[in-house]
Amino acid sequence: MDTLDIAFAEARRYLASLDTRPVASRGTPDDMRLPLPAQFPARGIPANDVVRAIAAAADPGLTGNAGGRFFAWVKGGALPAALATDIMCSAWDQNAVLASTSPAGAVLEEVAGRFLLDALRLPADASYAFVTGCQMAHTTALSAARHAVLAQKGWDVEAKGLQGAPVIRVLANSHHHSSVTRALRLLGLGSECIVPLGGNKPGLVSPEVLRAALAEAPDAPTIVVLNAGDLNIGACDDFATLCPIAQAAGAWVHVDGAFGLWANASPRLAPLVAGVEMADSWATDGHKWLNTPYDCGMAITRHPNAHSAAMRMTAAYLTSGGDVRDPMDFTPEWSRRARALPALAALMELGRDGLSEMIERCCDHAAAIYDGIVGLQGATGIARPTMNQGLIRFDAKDGSNISDAVIAAINASGEAFLSGGSWDGERVMRISVCGWNTSADDVARTVAAAGEALSRVRT
Repeated sequence: MDTLDIAFAEARRYLASLDTRPVASRGTPDDMRLPLPAQFPARGIPANDVVRAIAAAADPGLTGNAGGRFFAWVKGGALPAALATDIMCSAWDQNAVLASTSPAGAVLEEVAGRFLLDALRLPADASYAFVTGCQMAHTTALSAARHAVLAQKGWDVEAKGLQGAPVIRVLANSHHHSSVTRALRLLGLGSECIVPLGGNKPGLVSPEVLRAALAEAPDAPTIVVLNAGDLNIGACDDFATLCPIAQAAGAWVHVDGAFGLWANASPRLAPLVAGVEMADSWATDGHKWLNTPYDCGMAITRHPNAHSAAMRMTAAYLTSGGDVRDPMDFTPEWSRRARALPALAALMELGRDGLSEMIERCCDHAAAIYDGIVGLQGATGIARPTMNQGLIRFDAKDGSNISDAVIAAINASGEAFLSGGSWDGERVMRISVCGWNTSADDVARTVAAAGEALSRVRT
């Protein structure tokens, strides 16, 4: 049997098992090590045997996040066309860094970028980069922001670096994701540059708080970071109000839209992110709500010159600058796979109507899971999903918080997989629905598993 045939057979076996296998992995580290050589082999192993051994080693440690009952963190599955295209990308093994190194990679990335902007209803002339995930999307977009706000002060950060540069302030939603903080660390700005902003509504920045923060240092180069979909409750900032305030003060507005930016693709949900197109940059993930395989993040800016100024590099042996866009001018990577192609496949497979319907369906399932579990004795609703994220607390008969124990019991059942979090100092269970293949039956099985787990833990 051909080596690829073995790999495909193993992949098909895994996909076919998703509805029946435990969603949580069952194996121990020793189980996963057992099929592999204990030491680096002195002689090579036939390719067919290598593939079989690695498949056997991985199987007990695989989670079912590609299935319909994985609701932990914010993970989508992989649409059929996106998965198949990802496999072709590996077989083609293109370095999609320049049009000269991979004409196919460059041209198809242009199409993917154009479709992406259209799907998200962002400016058609915005620049974009396909990167590994939202962490690098933040880093890329905030690199453009760093360039722009320092250039306003006459400072060339690409040439001079940050030593002696004007100090940048980052005014960020106090519920910003930690990947934003790490991006600022990677860019040499440090976590202490962040000024957390709150307001009178959970997870949201108020106009008054933003105005006051901007007024504290009106001459400082400033970046404002807002949320499209808070990690815990899916809250979205009021972009239509906040963007003009920030931009009138000369600030760059960056949006963390890891999953929530995709709400703009749905006519029903777009009001939740009204005005998001007014920002200066956006970061999102394809492997969340677009349901591409890992890894696929997207950085987008309305300022292509700032974007390319922050990223572009040249070398004498490179052939660049032709009619086709060179991806390297907008990404932080030199060697990169053609990760835009699975995104292109997903967008083509879904189309505008299919993308909207998938996003709305996930939100409906999140609400149904929440409502079903909150109806159980001992469960208390903390935040009903306005999008696809919800929070529930579980209490023992004596009133003590048993959320983590209930989550562990649900996951141990194998029926579903959920994760915990903290909200207002209390442990809670998070619900996150991003999978294209989550069904009403998956919802019912998850609610039933929660009921069984709660009844066992609560006694």
